[in-house]
Amino acid sequence: MKETIYIKNMVCNRCIASVLTIFNTENYMVESVELGKVVAIKGLNSNCENLNRALIKTGFQIIENERDTLIEQIKVKLIHKIELGETEDLFKILAEEFGKTETAISKLFSKHEGVTLEKYTINLKIEKVKEFIQLGQLNFSEISYTLNYKTSSHLARQFKAVTGMSMSDYKSLQNWKRISLDQIV
Repeated sequence: MKETIYIKNMVCNRCIASVLTIFNTENYMVESVELGKVVAIKGLNSNCENLNRALIKTGFQIIENERDTLIEQIKVKLIHKIELGETEDLFKILAEEFGKTETAISKLFSKHEGVTLEKYTINLKIEKVKEFIQLGQLNFSEISYTLNYKTSSHLARQFKAVTGMSMSDYKSLQNWKRISLDQIV
């Protein structure tokens, strides 16, 4: 029987590959894997407890309730949209996609995560800015434009407020400190 299993902390393509390997090792026939979600058929020798233990060892976890599933889907959608540079009207898009109001999604997220949805989104964007700076392919204005900031000075102020340093200072560090996307709060 086919089942959809929601997985916490899947934030990149390497996560997809890791989770797929775990499911295969635990004798699940996987139909599809995407960030935060696996559609699979349990094999005869499969054990859900072993699967969850194997996932936990690598930093993942099966999500077992609807609220946590929604929170994880919101995080995955935000990461995906920021990765694509589609950051305009994010909260409106989330509300439409999940069939809730922006206020309801924001309150649920804040209550569950202990940080506002807006602050979480800003932190995701700042990590993306750090990545762009490390890659060295875009200047600060281009980074600002890519992430849909109204002005590069707005991004600069936000970057400094979150990191405590300017983007130029961060660039000159060469000892970049980045936060894994699954550790952002």
